[in-house]
Amino acid sequence: MNYRPFGRLGWQVSEIGFGAWPLGGGMWGEQSDQDSIAALHRFLDLGGNFIDTAQGYGDGRSERVIAKALKGRAGGERVYVATKIPPKPGAWPPSPYDAMADRYDEAYLRQRLERSLRDLGSDCIDLVQLHTWSRAWNHDPSALQALRRFQKEGKILGIGISVPDHDPGAADELMRTGWLDAVQLIYNIFDQDPQVEALPTAKHHGVGVIVRVPFDEGALTGKLTPGSAFAEGDFRRRYFQDDRLERTVRRVEAIRQALGEDEPDLAAAALKFTLKPPAVSTVIPGMRNVRQVEMNTAVSDAAPLSDEVERRLRAHSWRRSNWYAGK
Repeated sequence: MNYRPFGRLGWQVSEIGFGAWPLGGGMWGEQSDQDSIAALHRFLDLGGNFIDTAQGYGDGRSERVIAKALKGRAGGERVYVATKIPPKPGAWPPSPYDAMADRYDEAYLRQRLERSLRDLGSDCIDLVQLHTWSRAWNHDPSALQALRRFQKEGKILGIGISVPDHDPGAADELMRTGWLDAVQLIYNIFDQDPQVEALPTAKHHGVGVIVRVPFDEGALTGKLTPGSAFAEGDFRRRYFQDDRLERTVRRVEAIRQALGEDEPDLAAAALKFTLKPPAVSTVIPGMRNVRQVEMNTAVSDAAPLSDEVERRLRAHSWRRSNWYAGK
């Protein structure tokens, strides 16, 4: 496993992190806690040391499973755990007309922080992120001011924002003005817009970058077909609704052709692409069993993506507007 600096916080984190959304079950289908704990142990045994979760993953179940797994370790290893606090109920991502005080007031944030401390079995969380954001709030960082107060109390080490899926630059201004220790965003072969400003801004200002959705919700593993079906309740039924699955599969096949014999493993190439920018601190593919852990972590020890292959893949950027609300 290779490690990278996590912005100005000075941590050395595994470049392949553990995306713990699947551990909550629900929107990713049934999940055994036993499988989850086995996967976490294997990840740590292979040198992984960064885990990303959220209160919304199974209404705290993911956090509680992580706490149980870490409690069962022999000790001595430094594991960084990041979690996310959701806003109060409302539009997701937030509407530009939403007032921050209505979605992230200080009393609410404190109550939610205490909940995560309890579920994670800790008196201090390495990184707390706001689970979504609106550019409309950049002029009013009151929620971040509250998190800074919690940081001074010793309950948080770092503060971050998980930006909306298709607005990777939503927090650029906050990075430039020093509010953030970390930003979490989507970056993959399809979603390349962070290269425009978000990644350079993070690099320049010492902000850690967590890359989520490296496989475009499974599409870039190459395992989906036009006939792939998803269980009731699986959010991918919406993500790949109507003709989107067929269009995605066609584009994935074009990527496979572009890779040729240089990168015969499409999933590995997809991870390597996300690791290519030096601004990236860690990439967090979702993992739910030992086999997935072993396949994903192995990419860290493989040869990096060549500049030539990256250049070819740049042509496959795909701006799809909003997957959830129409074409």
